[in-house]
Amino acid sequence: QVQLVESGGDLVQPGGSLRLSCAASGDFDSLNTMAWYRQYPGNQRELVARIRSDGESFYADSVKGRFTISRDYAKNTVYLQMTSLEPEDTAVYYCNLVIRGVWVYWGQGTQVTVPS
Repeated sequence: QVQLVESGGDLVQPGGSLRLSCAASGDFDSLNTMAWYRQYPGNQRELVARIRSDGESFYADSVKGRFTISRDYAKNTVYLQMTSLEPEDTAVYYCNLVIRGVWVYWGQGTQVTVPS
């Protein structure tokens, strides 16, 4: 059973920084992609950033230059370092794991709030 547990969500002032963590547990193939999505109330989840098992990363235009995704392969953990946070970054952030492009897992979500 694969489980994803996120942590790090908080209230932070505009311009501040925050680091989200997502630890994956269970047995799963090393060929996988881990990602962060976010969801605004009443909206669908949108991709923020993803990182493949070979280290290649992708970012949404809205976070390029401000957010950095990274992985600790030994700990099966993915991080999202967020800087220069804006009120528009306020959302629930979800960790995502896709194994071999087939099996999809989600974390429970963590709230990030940046007041205006």
